[in-house]
Formats: sequence, C-alpha cells, structure tokens
Amino acid sequence: MSPFEVNEEGYFGRYGGAYVPEILQPCVKALRDNYRAIIDSEDFRREYDALLRDYVGRPSPLYRSEALSALHGCTVYLKREDLNHTGAHKINNAIGQILLARRLGKSRIVAETGAGQHGVATATVCALMKMPCVVYMGATDVARQRPNVEKMRLLGAEVVPVESGNKTLKDACNEAIRDWCCHPEDTYYLIGSTMGPHPYPDLVARMQSVISREIRQQLQEKEGRPTPDYLVACIGGGSNAAGTVFHFLDDADVKIVLAEAGGEGANTPRTAATLAIGSEGVLHGSRSLVIQDEDGQVIEPYSISAGLDYPGIGPLHAHLVRSGRARSLAVTDTEALRAAYELNRLDGILPALESAHALGALHRLKFQPSDVVVLTLSGRGDKDIDTYLAHAHDFD
Repeated sequence: MSPFEVNEEGYFGRYGGAYVPEILQPCVKALRDNYRAIIDSEDFRREYDALLRDYVGRPSPLYRSEALSALHGCTVYLKREDLNHTGAHKINNAIGQILLARRLGKSRIVAETGAGQHGVATATVCALMKMPCVVYMGATDVARQRPNVEKMRLLGAEVVPVESGNKTLKDACNEAIRDWCCHPEDTYYLIGSTMGPHPYPDLVARMQSVISREIRQQLQEKEGRPTPDYLVACIGGGSNAAGTVFHFLDDADVKIVLAEAGGEGANTPRTAATLAIGSEGVLHGSRSLVIQDEDGQVIEPYSISAGLDYPGIGPLHAHLVRSGRARSLAVTDTEALRAAYELNRLDGILPALESAHALGALHRLKFQPSDVVVLTLSGRGDKDIDTYLAHAHDFD
C-alpha cells in the first residue's frame, strides 16, 4: 500500500480518524463500510463519468500560458477547473457524493460552504436529483459572496446564515454537523473538502482525482510525458489540491507545492496558514493540524478568501507536508491579489481568490527552463468581483 493512502483505521500517517458524536456513529460506519464498493462499482462509474462528461463538461482543458511561461522562465500549464459547470472543481465531488447518498437510501442533503462554490455545486446537483438541500454558510461569507448565495436560492436550496463564532467556514461546518446529528436517518452530509471524519477525506479525494487523471493524460499528449516537475494548488480544506496530486503521490520526482492563506502574514494574528502555524488537534471529526491556543481552543482564522478562511487542514495534506512529500507556502492577501490581477491582464483569465494564492506561490519558486509546471485554477473569479474592484486601485 502507498504510504500516502488512508489505512484501515482511517488515518493518513498519524492524521485522520473519525471523532464523531455517538448518534452519528452508525451513519459514519455505514458510509465507511460501503463507499469503496459503491464508488468502484461499474454501475456507479458509468453514471458518474457520464455526468462529468455531459453535464459538467469534462475533461477540463490543460492550457499552456505563454505569458506565465515567459514570466517564470519555464513551461506553465493551467488546469482549467474554472471552466466546469458552476465555475469550480467542487462539482466533481458534489455529483459523486449525491450519487453515493442516493445509493445509501438518503433523501435529504445538508452541506457547508465558505466561498459558496461548494454550496452552489451542492444546490445544483440537488436540483438535478430532485432532493431537498440545506446549505449552512457563515454570515460574514453570506455578505461577501452574495452572488453565490442568490444562485443557491435560485436553485431551490435553503441557505442558512450562521451567526456564531467568526461567522465563516468553521462555523458553517459546526452547524451542518449539528443538523446531521438531529436528522441522522434520512440526511446525508455532503462535505465539500478533504476534511471531516473518515472516510470523507479519502472519499472526497477520490471524487476529485479526476483532475490528476486528466492531467496525466493531457501532459502525455502535449509534452510526451505523463508527469510534470511541479504541481501547484491552493489549499484550504484541500479538495482541489487532493484532486490535483492524487495520481502523482507515488511519483517522487513530482514536486508538490500547496499554497495556503497567509492573510496579513503567517506571523500575525490575521492568518489562516494552518500548515505553517497549526498544531495537532481534533476539528470537525478528524485529527489534523489546527490553529489553536495552548488550551486547544480554536483561534479564529483570517483570509481575504472565503474558501481558505479555515483553521484546519485535511489529514491527507497534513501528512504530505509533515512527511516531507509536499511543501507548503503561506501566500498573503497582497500576493494573491497581485497574482490575480497579473493573470487577468496577461491571459484574460480572472481567477477565484482561492486560486490566486496558488498563482502567488509561483513568484516564490525558482524554476529551471526545462521545468514543466501544472497549476490548478480551482475556480473563476466572478464571485469575488466586489473584492477585486475594492482593491483594483492598489495594483494599477
């Protein structure tokens, strides 16, 4: 077994597990006992692959950016998850999990969302499958991601603003779990990232692994080789990053760079750089790295990006970084904004603020002319237009 795969106890190295209330243990056990058999079945794969192709619009393009290649002195490809239906990678996982929920006999869906892209994806697949949907979203994120809130409501989802805590993604997760505890028999919690109790981190990574499978095929066609020298992706909970690296984890020559939200700096109180400053703890059902104080109390994170504004990290990524397989960089708000405006001006592509952190990481790396770099654009920047406009004068 690969050292980067989840083991039978649900751990990636020392991170993972399932720390859930007693009332949810039967739900988690049923999911754990059945998910691999279901998602590996021919029937599931046929339906899932058909929806990815005909509904989502996969495969997403692998675009060689001549401008970024010239800027960074190497070959830079962008994996265009921003071109998927609903505008981000989140739809890959949402479709897979709702097909799984249906096969498990669940009739109601709850979800959490930060930037709103997972909420939109979940509302979309619930509309497609005619299932009721409740999306929990921090009140702060409801205000700064208004277009996605309205999209969810138009799709028929109930969007519940969460007023507790920092009113962001962590708090939305808390409320979604509480809902699940109250309705365990008929409700499926459709988690949007590689976090939560086992088997969710592995399940979500497998649903998103279509990204890395396509990268291998597309690089073979374009470069005559299936592997890049670098893979770069932004990381909050970690689903986009997991999908980007999944089929390359055992390729030791492929360097993995994970760009997390540095906020105003990893050495300041206003940051979400979990990999840089986090310590071991349990958050939302799994043991991983958490931004917390000496008493184990979660410290509220900060990022200009709603999708990266989370005080934890998926257990797979904690294992990758702590084992040395991956490198993490804390990219600040300013670096991310500058990189977003740069791509917009150079290539006519406005990335999501989350993806802008990955673009910002490129400026921290030193490449050789022969290097092939693949960076995943996890989503498009329509949802962040108000933030971009508010800061536009800083980068004229």
